[in-house]
Amino acid sequence: MDKGVTVACFLTDQELKTRRRENLDRMAALLEEVLEIPTGYKYTFRLESDTLERLGTIVELERNCCPFLNFDLSLKAGDKTVSLALTGPEGTKEAVKSLFNWN
Repeated sequence: MDKGVTVACFLTDQELKTRRRENLDRMAALLEEVLEIPTGYKYTFRLESDTLERLGTIVELERNCCPFLNFDLSLKAGDKTVSLALTGPEGTKEAVKSLFNWN
């Protein structure tokens, strides 16, 4: 990642409210665990029929408005959960905690 990338979300306040209502808050209902890691957070969600699709949508949307984020989606055979790590440069933890509101 380019160290010159700014840790900032490019959504307006209204766009962020809509994103939370339509995507992020819905995922919060499936949240099983939050783990703080050195460069961000790892979120574990209950695996339901549409969990992967919803996470994919979130990753696609967020990579466009928050170009500083790294996404690591992890699903292991037989697990009933899926994990999404959101990491990045200094300042990422604060931004993720504020923007996603999953903590």
